[in-house]
Amino acid sequence: MRSLEALSAYRKSAGHRSLRVQEADVFLQINGVLRGAARADAIDRTKALADNERLWTAVMDLMRDPYNALPPALRASILSVGFAVRREVALADPDFGFLIGINEQIAAGLAGR
Repeated sequence: MRSLEALSAYRKSAGHRSLRVQEADVFLQINGVLRGAARADAIDRTKALADNERLWTAVMDLMRDPYNALPPALRASILSVGFAVRREVALADPDFGFLIGINEQIAAGLAGR
């Protein structure tokens, strides 16, 4: 019951924040999962990496959308970062610090920091 109340409160407050700040929150939430899994067992690490990869797959799909209003050079740069993230995730022992750092930089940019 308490989690439903928290979810309801979050949804109400989300309407008062810009979409960019909400998008930044997604990157920060994934970072929380990555931080928790960095020293965890293989299953938790795999789940965290899969969550991060799903996020970046969505971002990359948006950058490929011909109706995306971002400047083409910025879209290409974000795609390049996405490819680097996906290469890292595919490694046998991915660098969680690298992945967290990239997500923090993207979140900061989205939030205007």
